[in-house]
Amino acid sequence: MTPELLVGGMLLALMAALLAGFPVAFTLSGVALLAAAMGAAVGMFDFSFVAAFPNRIYGIMTNDLLIAVPLFVFMGVMLERSRIAEELLTTMGLLLGGMRAGLGIAVTCVGALLAASTGIVGATVVTMGLLSLPTMLKRGYEPEIACGSICAAGTLGQIIPPSIVLILLGDQISAAYQQAQLAQGNFSPEAVTVTDLFVGALLPGLALVALYILWQFFYGTIRPDAMPSIPQSERAAVSAAELRARVLRALVPPLLLIVAVLGSILAGLATPSESAGVGAVGAMLLALHRRQFTLEILSDVMRSTVRMTSMVFTILVGAALFSLVFRGFGGDEMVAEFLGGLHGGVVTVLILTMVLMFLLGFFLDFIEITYVVIPIIGPPILMLGIDPVWFAILVAINLQTSFLTPPFGFSLFYLRGVAPKSVPTAAIYRGAVPFVAIQLLMLGVLALMPELATWLPKVIYPQ
Repeated sequence: MTPELLVGGMLLALMAALLAGFPVAFTLSGVALLAAAMGAAVGMFDFSFVAAFPNRIYGIMTNDLLIAVPLFVFMGVMLERSRIAEELLTTMGLLLGGMRAGLGIAVTCVGALLAASTGIVGATVVTMGLLSLPTMLKRGYEPEIACGSICAAGTLGQIIPPSIVLILLGDQISAAYQQAQLAQGNFSPEAVTVTDLFVGALLPGLALVALYILWQFFYGTIRPDAMPSIPQSERAAVSAAELRARVLRALVPPLLLIVAVLGSILAGLATPSESAGVGAVGAMLLALHRRQFTLEILSDVMRSTVRMTSMVFTILVGAALFSLVFRGFGGDEMVAEFLGGLHGGVVTVLILTMVLMFLLGFFLDFIEITYVVIPIIGPPILMLGIDPVWFAILVAINLQTSFLTPPFGFSLFYLRGVAPKSVPTAAIYRGAVPFVAIQLLMLGVLALMPELATWLPKVIYPQ
């Protein structure tokens, strides 16, 4: 038995257990401990690597950056309870419903606004599925394009900051970048902050929104019967003055929250954790203003926050143990040697990495990919001189596709749970396909134009 065989067995056992439906966090730690015991029995593993595990847990629990996770989750769930999405969808539908594909474009615009203020995919998809899907179907929208628009709009919360994906990814990319620099002999390594990722994701995120809208407008032009506009007679029931008032009432609160949260980060006035606290308080104030703030609602929001945060941190702890055992077998050196030996250099490495993550997205959640794959492949890839911010945004867009790819695309599951029974599951899957293609197109554009992710951080934070 060789170390290479044990490392390969670890990865295969992990994939098999995850596909079998075992809990992610316990699978990570269980597979790692089993491999460590087998390796120690044949003299190929030193248990001193596992002795560092308590220090890893302490480091995770004292990481100030990760405080932002429960706070942003709390903000997102509280905003869902305040019914801000309901008013946004109704108002944007009236505003844009008269144009070609107007309701679909309205869903995308609302998804972008909710992404910049909540970042919770499940809450966004469920809310828009309940409110807009029946309306779109009633207006004669083709089920495929209606479902695809809702699912895709919900995933914008993964790339448009403030995003929980970017927070978790920033933590892992920063650690991988520091390891890469230390391995190259730089003992004063530079740091990659979540703020860098937030700024770097802005232009790609907005470009993705634009591509969604262009596709919907194009589809509505060639297939007007699939995305009909709202008749003028129905829109005339609301006067221009009333519509302006409704637009202001629906848009101002979320825009103020976006400015308070994202603006404070970009201006350097607050760290992501501090701005998350501002967002949590702002969400409670909005709920209070809308008379949707009660002890029962607060209790429900807190329970939801604790459940999701516990899941994230439990997976993080399991992934820390897995990475320790993986390094104990020399797995990081094996990966670095493999990637360094590929023909084609950086281009081949990037293509192979993106294809691997895209395929894993069919079966694994973004949290699992972030905490399992990035610690393994991140350091050797960043040792090749790749810009860490650019690489992180490439990964974030790639992970975004995992919400739309069957069989385990979470956006598809969320919408299936609230869609009418008259909408077949196959229609939901078919509707997601064009938007997956658009996300892959955006991935290709960003790969060819790294400046989309690297230009704005250099302008806002010149060195």
